[in-house]
Amino acid sequence: MKLEEVEAEDNVSTVVQFVLLGFSDLPNLQGFLSGLFSIIYMVVLIRNSLIVIITRLDPVLHKPMYFFLAIFSILEICYVSVTLPRMLVSLWTQDRSISLVGCATQMCLFLVLGTAECFLLAVMSYDRYVAICNPLHYPLVMSPKKCHQLAAGACLGGMPVQVGQTWQIFSLHFCHSNQINHFFCDIPPILKLACGDTSVHEMSVYVVVIFVAAVPFILILVSYSKIIGTILRLPTAQGRAKAFSTCSSHLLVVVLFFGSGSITYFRPTSSHSAGTDKLLSLFYTIVTPMFNPVIYSLRNQDVIAALRRILLNT
Repeated sequence: MKLEEVEAEDNVSTVVQFVLLGFSDLPNLQGFLSGLFSIIYMVVLIRNSLIVIITRLDPVLHKPMYFFLAIFSILEICYVSVTLPRMLVSLWTQDRSISLVGCATQMCLFLVLGTAECFLLAVMSYDRYVAICNPLHYPLVMSPKKCHQLAAGACLGGMPVQVGQTWQIFSLHFCHSNQINHFFCDIPPILKLACGDTSVHEMSVYVVVIFVAAVPFILILVSYSKIIGTILRLPTAQGRAKAFSTCSSHLLVVVLFFGSGSITYFRPTSSHSAGTDKLLSLFYTIVTPMFNPVIYSLRNQDVIAALRRILLNT
């Protein structure tokens, strides 16, 4: 594809349109990948939408825990929709071009939604901490007003930081190439295309990741260390089993999401390989959102019982 560029004031050619290479190195698998990712996208939409519908329709699930779960499912739908439909269009049409503004918009939305999920997972762990460690104060602490405030803070809290980071990255000149060896506009492959030394920008990425991912993850670990200590002191084995069952699904989602994402963004850009980056990105952008509803529903008897009640009443 022809490289589109303009002449900057300092006589440096700057890219104005990118090409997302995606999986173009697998020409014989384009049809298979198109079908596979189409099915995955439909599964993500159906499963997460089902969680939202169940928690809305069943009065038994009108609790803070399931309110946050519904918000998380909505974020998952938006999060996947930022990258997967664009990749499907590329596979269907073989048109892999994306404008500079389109690329910046995709990156910004992806980072904002990813940050919102990190913060919301921390809020969900706080909810479990209060429910298990301070059950008598739970109705007061997690009131409907407080839940809405926490959800709004989680969804909007990282927006200024990620908008600023996106602006900083796309204020660079891109003169090495316009070909992004990835299936969406992510930070590591974009920085590889920038002119000059990007070490300052890499450092700013690490600082932001520490703020939006490492800090929530540490808070989650602290919450669960206290939760586990409280669970182990419960007098009955049945009580301990129920508490562990409630928390283990959330903890599994946390490990899957934070683990794959942290490996991607904490590694130096120089050590990134396109194949590894794509594999890790597929995991935390597509695979994890597909399995999260299963993890939450299959390990939660309340959700299963609510689904049965809805199906029997229809």
